[in-house]
Amino acid sequence: MPVPIKVIIGLGNPGPEYSDTRHNAGFWFVDELVGHLHGEFKQDKKFHGDTTRLLKDEIDCRILKPQVFMNHSGRAVQAIVDYFDYEPGEILIAHDEIDLSAGTVRLKKGGGHGGHNGLRDIIEVTGNSDFLRLRIGVGHPGFKDEVIDYVLNRPSAEDKREIDEAIERAIEIMPMVFRGEMNKAMTLLNAPHPTPEPD
Repeated sequence: MPVPIKVIIGLGNPGPEYSDTRHNAGFWFVDELVGHLHGEFKQDKKFHGDTTRLLKDEIDCRILKPQVFMNHSGRAVQAIVDYFDYEPGEILIAHDEIDLSAGTVRLKKGGGHGGHNGLRDIIEVTGNSDFLRLRIGVGHPGFKDEVIDYVLNRPSAEDKREIDEAIERAIEIMPMVFRGEMNKAMTLLNAPHPTPEPD
């Protein structure tokens, strides 16, 4: 029996100084998704973030942008999960992924935090790691000690264009995700996409 996604949490850091940084790719995704479906975020203090509810045709899904710093994301996730009694399989976390190149996006169920501070805190606070993840590739600086500065800085114009295109591909498969057709969505999203011909 398919399990529809009932809440999507986009990870990022609040504040204008972080809005264009790689670590906010999860925010970029949910902003684009909500824009596509003509939703509007409103602050909700009980969930420590900005939320909206998407109600359209077969879609009934809440979206959350935690307005706490990335390494405290678990507080916001726990609040909305407890309030609505969501099961792990009904939760999708959208986040930046340094182990994927810019322009790559993958859907994955469960797993560890892979060094991502937001995922680490969510897993520690909720005690669960079985939620779905939308992993938005932002590339890797090449050295571990450069990761923090890297994710807290802006991508190049070329990388940002490729990340935006990857987000668009992810949005295209969201109707399947909303219906709980995860295997179909994963197959389509995770398939290699054609490399554009050079001009």
